[in-house]
Amino acid sequence: MSNALPNSMQARDVEYLLHAVTNARRHEERGPIVIERGQGIRVFDDEGREYIEGMAGLWSVAVGFGEKRLADAAYRQLQKLPYYHSFSHKSNEPAILLAERLVGMTPERLRKVFFTNSGSEANDTAIKLVWYFNNARGHHAKKTFIARQGAYHGITIASGSLTGLPTNHRDFDLPIIPVKHVTCPHHYRYADPGESEEAFSTRLADELEATILEAGPETIAAFIGEPLMGAGGVMPPPEGYWQKIQAVCHKYDVLLVIDEVINGFGRLGTPFGCNYYGIDPDVLVLSKQITSSYQPLAAVLISDEIYQGIADNSAKIGTLGHGFTAGAHPVACAVANENLDIIEERGLVENARVVGEHLQRELRRRFADHPLVGEVRGVGLIAAIELVADKAAKRRFDPVGKLGLAVFDAAHEQGVIIRAIGDQIAFCPPLIITEKEVDEMLDRFARAFDQATAGLNPA
Repeated sequence: MSNALPNSMQARDVEYLLHAVTNARRHEERGPIVIERGQGIRVFDDEGREYIEGMAGLWSVAVGFGEKRLADAAYRQLQKLPYYHSFSHKSNEPAILLAERLVGMTPERLRKVFFTNSGSEANDTAIKLVWYFNNARGHHAKKTFIARQGAYHGITIASGSLTGLPTNHRDFDLPIIPVKHVTCPHHYRYADPGESEEAFSTRLADELEATILEAGPETIAAFIGEPLMGAGGVMPPPEGYWQKIQAVCHKYDVLLVIDEVINGFGRLGTPFGCNYYGIDPDVLVLSKQITSSYQPLAAVLISDEIYQGIADNSAKIGTLGHGFTAGAHPVACAVANENLDIIEERGLVENARVVGEHLQRELRRRFADHPLVGEVRGVGLIAAIELVADKAAKRRFDPVGKLGLAVFDAAHEQGVIIRAIGDQIAFCPPLIITEKEVDEMLDRFARAFDQATAGLNPA
């Protein structure tokens, strides 16, 4: 334990907690920022410092912090039925109402809902249900998933295998399930010189088709993707991408699993990323903003075709041998229903569109021409700035991430929480943010950016 942290909550943290997505030795030296409370778009640490939460926690607090209606919804449900399960023909009213609501608001072919506790569990469940369905229809060799490099689909063994980020694989012995990773659809980084977005999309669709044919269509179970890639660096797809990818999947009987753990419930200024990009999924995965992360909850929605195959197979076997103790938890589902009420009543999807346009415009106006900024990108209330050592050549810094970490640290000093994904700086504020608050957030970030880059000589 660091001597710099005597007799404090920070010191106790360092003594007892192992932190997610953190350099453990660096954490021993610097300790945590202990967040004590939140209100609206702001959080406060245990020393009274205030921060604009520019990442909505982990891409997830749609209605902001300190929303009393969600606390009251949880309390009411805790008093009435604090827990029950969904095994063996049992159910509860909040789960039934939420399932009905989700079917009503998501793409038309999705007819059944399975609840889990996290996005990682939900993507694990999607994998298992796809395998179960393919076995049920006699396609026993259809086991391989196709995902993208740079994708994030979770952190458990199966969902972590789908994730296309090296740090989530290295020394965890992943991937462990049959998965093939194809090119990340990030035009700025991976398009050929002079290649248009449409041509890049065509090349990626051709790559997908070649991958399917090389493996054998009879072995490929599903293609999984985020409509807009989030935790890998906020990467919107190129023009025409999803239409071309869907066409290939349909041609070879490859199911389409869409991961909207980050995109869902208004983040892009539409109800779902599927709406924004014109995607018709066979399986849809939701989490994070479903409860504004006030409670752990995720949902897997499946088409009627998949449900019928699963239902027949469960009758043949005698059961669907999958489920979680806290799946369809009545308190989590009650909070989700209230959270979705708030999103609807306050017009937060439209707010994400309107204020998101302001965020995207201001980020580009303020930073796009900076010599250390290669690209500003995003849709709605999710965005990123990519830092580069050489703007013309798009050359990355060496080592990657050192400058991003400096910007991340400086942002804390200036009172704004952002996320450094290597040298990509991500923004994803709560859906309640106003244009004035966006300007305040970017003012703080600009000071942090100037502080972290002072003295650097761009190429």
